[in-house]
Amino acid sequence: MRRYGKHTDEDDIRSRPNRKGNRPRTHIRPKHEDAAEGMVLTVDRGRLTCLVDGRPVMAMKARELGRKAAVVGDRVALVGDLSGKKDTLARIVRIEERSSVLRRTADDDDPYERVVVANADQLAIVTALADPEPRPRLIDRCLVAAFDGGLEPLLVMTKSDLAPPDKLLELYGALDIPYVVTSREELADGGAADRVREQLDGRITAFVGHSGVGKTTLVNALVPEDRRRTTGHVNAVTGRGRHTTTSALALPLAGSGGWVIDTPGVRSFGLAHIDPTRVIHAFPDLEPGTEGCPRACSHDEPDCGLDAWVAEGHADPARLYSLRRLLSTREPTEGD
Repeated sequence: MRRYGKHTDEDDIRSRPNRKGNRPRTHIRPKHEDAAEGMVLTVDRGRLTCLVDGRPVMAMKARELGRKAAVVGDRVALVGDLSGKKDTLARIVRIEERSSVLRRTADDDDPYERVVVANADQLAIVTALADPEPRPRLIDRCLVAAFDGGLEPLLVMTKSDLAPPDKLLELYGALDIPYVVTSREELADGGAADRVREQLDGRITAFVGHSGVGKTTLVNALVPEDRRRTTGHVNAVTGRGRHTTTSALALPLAGSGGWVIDTPGVRSFGLAHIDPTRVIHAFPDLEPGTEGCPRACSHDEPDCGLDAWVAEGHADPARLYSLRRLLSTREPTEGD
């Protein structure tokens, strides 16, 4: 049965009143074409410090972004109060497309990946040569995350006054990773910082390493005008350091146009999100050999086409060994 006649008027249509008394929501969102561009410097409990036109601006994420989170290094669009004055707050209305991402999971069984840093060009993996002892499997995991996320790796070895770097250099020699060796005395007089800075000029570099390796001390030497709290002591029983950096922070590298991103110390680096087929892209000398691999090849099985590719002399066997060692890090082992 029809509720209304053939010729109904607007006033004849009954509508449900809005009990809140506000305007009804619409699915049409503003484009914010006049939004200012910024870069996320740090994130702290839902508040994001962004660099806008050379000044820090406090901001929060707009509701329209939903669950999409901005991380350090993200390029964002902001509206609202962009003065940067105390007690002002802008809104992040758009997160631009990322050129690279450093991601990790809590462990290898965790299905939820976490983006640590966005848009970095380089990942500096900091490891001590002693006190605490190097953890090659953790280094391997960081390398896999770098290759997967589109970052170029840099190996920074600290505390060379306590142990020589030869063993680690031999282990990673086939990967042709650039490296810098430092000692505590060289950090104190600035010589080591200068050598590291040469690898950072004009680039955005994220620093990662487990606790106690001297990562934050190195960052302080690189950016002395923005010193962070120095690292804590290394536990004599466990051989592990204490976390002293609790949030990622982007710092400008004076005179070079580069950026240093200091991240909290890690004790594990889950790789549940890593697709092995993406890691092979970091090995251009081996990648053509995958054409002879069976479907869904793990590159570490009897029928893998890479064995024949290397046997025919197309690549160094040490490179294939390095690839398989990196891929094996996705399998958790005790003490990793």
